Amino acid sequence: MLSDRMRKKASINRMHHQYEYYKNVPEKGLLINDRPALTQIDHQKAGDFILITVRDPLCAYDEDPAKKIAGRLENPVLIGNSGMFTSYSGIYKEAKITVVSGGSGSPEMELILYDFMEYTDAHTFLRVGGSGGLGDDVRSGDVVITSGVVREEGMTKAYIPAAYPAASHYEVINAMVQAAEQLETPYHVGVTLSVDSDFVGGGRPGIGGYLQPWNTQIAGIYNRAGVLNGDRESAAIVTLAALFGRRGGSVCSVADNLCTGETFTAGGGHNYAIDIALEGCAILHQMDQMKKKTGKANWYPHLGG
Repeated sequence: MLSDRMRKKASINRMHHQYEYYKNVPEKGLLINDRPALTQIDHQKAGDFILITVRDPLCAYDEDPAKKIAGRLENPVLIGNSGMFTSYSGIYKEAKITVVSGGSGSPEMELILYDFMEYTDAHTFLRVGGSGGLGDDVRSGDVVITSGVVREEGMTKAYIPAAYPAASHYEVINAMVQAAEQLETPYHVGVTLSVDSDFVGGGRPGIGGYLQPWNTQIAGIYNRAGVLNGDRESAAIVTLAALFGRRGGSVCSVADNLCTGETFTAGGGHNYAIDIALEGCAILHQMDQMKKKTGKANWYPHLGG
C-alpha cells in the first residue's frame, strides 16, 4: 500500500528510532471493530477518487452532502458512518468514487485524510464545497478550480513548513478544466486562500463587528496578489495529498465576494461544482487508463484519454 511505502523510507525510520514514544502509538491509528475509528469506513469498498465535502449550510444542501452526491453515482453504498463522518461509494462513468461528508476546517480534513490515506490506495483527493470570492472577476455562482493554495491555516504547518508549496496536481487541474468547458459552466482557475478563522482570519468582522488592524488588511493583500477565493479546507487536502504521493485538488463554488461587494447567495454555483467534480473524475479515469495502456507515468495532451 502507498502508506507502507512511506513507512519503509529510511529517513522516516530514523524518525521512529529518535522518538521515544513511537512504540506506544498504534501503528495505524485507532480502530473500532477493526475499522479506522474516526471514519469507520469499510476500507475495502473505498473508491480510487475521494470527494471530500463539508456539511455546510451556506451550500444550501437539502440533505447530507455525501448522500446527495452519492445519489449521482451508480449503485451507491454506505461504507462508513461514525457520527462524525459519513461515506458512500459508487461508480460514475466507470470511475470508482467515494464521497465523504464531515465538519469544516483543516483539522477535520486531517482526520478524513488519515483514514483514507493510511488504509486505502485511493489516488485522488478532491475538495468539493463552497467558498467566498476575493478576485475582481469572481462572481457569486462561479466556480474556482484551484491551482494552488495559500496556507494561512495551522494544521498543515504541523506536517511541513509554510515554504512547502500547496500545488494542485496538474492532471487534476487539466481534468477539471476540461469538465468545466464541456459542461459550459462559469469557472476560473487560480489560487485559493485557506484560513482557520472564517471571520476575522478571512477579513470579515467578528462578533459585534470586532476587528484588529491586521484583520482589515487580509482581503486587500490577497486581492492585490490575484487570489480568487477563500475557504478552510483546500490547503489540507492539496498539501497532504502531495506529501503522501496522491493527487490533490479543489473545486469550489463561490457564494459572495468580499472585495467586490457581490452579495451572498446560498448555494450559488454549487451544483456546478458538483458537476465539474464528477465529470472531472471520469476524465481523470480515462487519462489514467491511457497512461496504463501506453506505459506512461505522466499524462500529457497528446496522450489522449
